[in-house]
Amino acid sequence: MIHARGLVQTFQTRQGRKKTEVRAVDGVDLDVAEGEVVGFLGPNGAGKTTTLRMLTTLLRPTAGTATVAGYDVVKESEQVRRSIGYVSQAGGAFSGARAGDEVMDHGMLYGLKRQVVEERGKRLFEQMNLDGLWTRMPKNMSGGQKRRLDIVMGLIHEPTLVFLDEPTTGLDPQARANLWEHIADLRTRRGATVFLTTHYLDEADVLSDRILIIDQGRIVAADTSDNLKAQVSGDLVEIEVTDDHQVGDAATRLAAVIQGDTEVEGRIVRGRVPRAGRAVPGLLRDLDRAGITLEAIEVHRPTLDDVFLALTGRSLRDAEATAEGRSEQTEGPDGSGQGPVGTSTGTSTGPSTGPAETDAPEGALR
Repeated sequence: MIHARGLVQTFQTRQGRKKTEVRAVDGVDLDVAEGEVVGFLGPNGAGKTTTLRMLTTLLRPTAGTATVAGYDVVKESEQVRRSIGYVSQAGGAFSGARAGDEVMDHGMLYGLKRQVVEERGKRLFEQMNLDGLWTRMPKNMSGGQKRRLDIVMGLIHEPTLVFLDEPTTGLDPQARANLWEHIADLRTRRGATVFLTTHYLDEADVLSDRILIIDQGRIVAADTSDNLKAQVSGDLVEIEVTDDHQVGDAATRLAAVIQGDTEVEGRIVRGRVPRAGRAVPGLLRDLDRAGITLEAIEVHRPTLDDVFLALTGRSLRDAEATAEGRSEQTEGPDGSGQGPVGTSTGTSTGPSTGPAETDAPEGALR
């Protein structure tokens, strides 16, 4: 469904009077198979949204090639837009219009008959738990309801490939969990392929069949969540001893079963243990025979943040904080490649915002 090779996007940065070129996306290769739910994970500023804008024809690649749903994103942009659904960060519904009218207008832009759009729209409202909101204005909806309305607008023409750009940003935990169920249903109920960008680790972990991690404009990992975590050297075992004088002995005994070095912090000793479920019972018996009393022991399975740390040498959250500071100095359609991407949903037949608008391929539906 998606095949990209060597995608590059450059923007200009300004420091005082000096301008320099920055590669927001730097040679991205990616493939997405039909029926997959792929999570595109990375900190703000890593290149997620810029890559998405190129794949959805909103931004012409500086270099490289990509086909989406079998069509070239530059040469066959209109066919791409007819084949995909796109839900942007900013959303697409006008806050002062009625929700049903927005859905009707959006569907008819694809050439669908009014009756068809109304039937599909009301069925999607029911599936997305928006019953009774057909005549309500988006400005009077909750955040979760507005995001589900955005998804309805992106699905009204029954695309086989759906792009969701950070769909749960700004939602409360309950609304996020509710939207997760609907995103999972896109594949199970509708058979759609889903390309999901997010910076939420748990979201990518729960929803995705496969995860692509991007950092500084490059793909640094691509695999299932379990396989990525398996690359981290074991489970993290933390032992807290009761007596300060036993720390050294506890560290020695933990070192016998771990990979790498132990780390000591106060009365806590930690290290990575391969297959901790098998190793910990024997470790506990060894500590007990040595007369070492424990305040606590904890075992932490590897997380996607651990994967990012192993790949890049820094935490994903630390990388995001750094990127947020850097993005304020970057010129481009979305900061350093990750700001809001416009005001349209679906295949974004309306204008995108920022300088990139003049670079985007022509072919929006009229």
